[in-house]
Amino acid sequence: MTNIIDPIAEIDEARVGDQDVVIGKSRIIFRRFMRNRTAVAGLFIFLALFLFSIFGGFLTSWDKDTLDPLNIGMPPSPDHLLGTTQAGIDLMALIVDGTRTSILIGLIVGGLSVLISAVYGCTMAFFGGKVDATMLFILEALIMMPAILVVAVATSGSGGLKDLPSWLLLVVVLLFFSWMGTARLVRSLSMSLMQRDYVKAAKYMGVPSRRIVWRHLVPNIGSLLVLDFTRGITGAILAEVAFSFIGIGIKLPDVSLGVLIGQATGQVSSFPWMFWVPLTVMFLLTGSLAMMNDGLRDAFDPSSSSIGRAKTKTAKRVNK
Repeated sequence: MTNIIDPIAEIDEARVGDQDVVIGKSRIIFRRFMRNRTAVAGLFIFLALFLFSIFGGFLTSWDKDTLDPLNIGMPPSPDHLLGTTQAGIDLMALIVDGTRTSILIGLIVGGLSVLISAVYGCTMAFFGGKVDATMLFILEALIMMPAILVVAVATSGSGGLKDLPSWLLLVVVLLFFSWMGTARLVRSLSMSLMQRDYVKAAKYMGVPSRRIVWRHLVPNIGSLLVLDFTRGITGAILAEVAFSFIGIGIKLPDVSLGVLIGQATGQVSSFPWMFWVPLTVMFLLTGSLAMMNDGLRDAFDPSSSSIGRAKTKTAKRVNK
């Protein structure tokens, strides 16, 4: 669902004090986002987890391929900050590697799915007619494909796919199914934009079709694409966890949050740290993205009052 822009609210927000100075739209959106404390907290949590997935290996002297036969299935200790598995592997090393894999899957799927949906949806709306009907038929046919069955077959390691990493196979499958819903929404929005005067004028002047799509259609649905990017990251991470949990996603020796949660499910009472630590990381990861998404949604809506209003210089003088 997109936001209806209120011109009066946009002008009031852009005006600085008593002066006729107008700031850019991107700066306005950034200010609104930074005024939302919940969204800023989500951003810091996500950045902290992102940095942890990159530099967290320096917090332990162990790696995920090294066994500690003297500490098998041990709870958190000075030698192993998050404990060890029943095989003697440091859980900190596994969490770092699993978090990195899950974030990587989310960023790739979220980013590429937005790009594909924007191009596909705008192309359908721009050309219309038989092109639109054909592309829409292909889109609806793909939507009806069973995702779980395709994931199970693709990650089973059969055929020529067995040499590829399991996480890469899962990225390809998730990307194949993640862009279709957004593409239909982009198509409907772009069809309304095609009736605008500036788009008709560009077509009348002979502007190339690719330039019209990238300069006039895509920027005007930018708020939808940004919000869908954060939602896509969350959806990809949750899908990875779900598929890996039931055994058709990431396969060993690759490690992800879903793999760690799935392996520890039957041993919650015996080794609780093996289950609750990756589950907590997953909740922090998806929760921070949800907080950021809510903040971005309010930031793109100039009529939203949930983040307050910017204080002007006049208001400050009156308060004094």
